[in-house]
Amino acid sequence: MRAPARLGVLAAIALLAGCGGAVLPQVHDEAGRLDLARRLYAKGEASLAIEVLAPFSTSGSGSANVDEAVYLLGLCHLKTKDYSAAQGDFERLLRDYPESDSAAAGAYRLGEAFWGQARGPDFDQEFTLKALDQWMQYRREHPDHWLADAATRRIAEARGRLATKLYRTGDLYVKLKEYESARRYFRNVLTEYPESPVYGDAYIGWALATARLGARDSALATLQTIEHEYAGRPLGERAARARESVLHLRPEKAHRRHAVPNEPPPPPTNPGGITPGGIGP
Repeated sequence: MRAPARLGVLAAIALLAGCGGAVLPQVHDEAGRLDLARRLYAKGEASLAIEVLAPFSTSGSGSANVDEAVYLLGLCHLKTKDYSAAQGDFERLLRDYPESDSAAAGAYRLGEAFWGQARGPDFDQEFTLKALDQWMQYRREHPDHWLADAATRRIAEARGRLATKLYRTGDLYVKLKEYESARRYFRNVLTEYPESPVYGDAYIGWALATARLGARDSALATLQTIEHEYAGRPLGERAARARESVLHLRPEKAHRRHAVPNEPPPPPTNPGGITPGGIGP
């Protein structure tokens, strides 16, 4: 055993011995090593567990439990927030041991590794998309797995972030007075992410951009529908304020109306098919 690995194992054994200083037997085989790593992980000592599992990180192909060790190593890297290393662990598990009992859970955890590398909605969403694709694939292939419900929640979270990215981009174009571009981004939210928390705000943004392009009647009709449908709720109040601003929009402030293609459908009058957060509170 290499010196760093031996020192790590000895340190782990000392830790598990507790304050009483009782001497535990050294690890002599791969099964004992894996069992020690499991106990360390359960105690919250993921870093020490990684040291114990070090031989499995590059080899261990001759062990009957190597697939389980690689999965546990991925969990430890997730716990220590080394998401790139966790990604490598779970990709190795799925590539080299697709028939493993840990493969389904590894498919879900790979999404977590991608998600850990993702950034907020104001930044590039490469890893958000990777996480979303991974969780959707996992759910298709393992619909009855014990992590399937968690994947459903994660998918909603990832889709919400992508919708927020589109909404904020549309809002930025409104500030830049690029109303055609703003409408396109708001419409993408409406058509691609109807269940997202920013759905209602995207409708209001679309209406305000439409008004700025000169189509006040269409904008007012949209805002009035939202206002009435969500009367007494924050979304209805925001729609009312937006409608007032459109009513007071002076004609000379409105841009000349261009062709306005791809009109979104009117706001839903029955939100029963949308999740509670879908159209915004």
